[in-house]
Amino acid sequence: MNEDVQFILDSAKEAMENAIIHLEKQFTNIRAGKASPAMLGSVMVDYYGSQTPLSQVANVNTPDGRTITVQPWEKNMLQEIERGIAYANLGFNPMNNGEVIIINVPPLTEERRRDLAKQAKAEAEDAKVSIRSARKEANHELKKNDDISEDLKKNGEIDVQQLTDKYVKRVDDVYENKEKEIMTV
Repeated sequence: MNEDVQFILDSAKEAMENAIIHLEKQFTNIRAGKASPAMLGSVMVDYYGSQTPLSQVANVNTPDGRTITVQPWEKNMLQEIERGIAYANLGFNPMNNGEVIIINVPPLTEERRRDLAKQAKAEAEDAKVSIRSARKEANHELKKNDDISEDLKKNGEIDVQQLTDKYVKRVDDVYENKEKEIMTV
């Protein structure tokens, strides 16, 4: 196989892999009823005047499937952490016992589960768009390169399509797992 064709295929594969990685990262932000430290991943806290991620000022744990505990490294940060959680608008009601912040994660309603499943489907569709965009870019690179013979261009386009199909199937699999996780009561 021509080096140029291989380079184009590798670039397309990397872009498609990045779409999957991004999708999985987005899915960690969609809660599926079980408490997880990742649920507070977007929380920023005012730490002596600068916005700092919660994970850099406290330990975040999940003692059970319905509870998240936040143990600040400095006790005087309790109020700021509570404020940060409220400001993040995650729908949680943090309780402060003077030592740690306890968050009870309410079970999801059926309607909320459906909304989250729709959100997950939209994220999956975005990932597919990224994958198709990588395919389009790869095919464009193949067509405009004059150093590649017509036969190699055709074979390259077939390889790019096979790569696209493989990654679209991975997106579907990742989405199905997330949907199952969301809809399981």
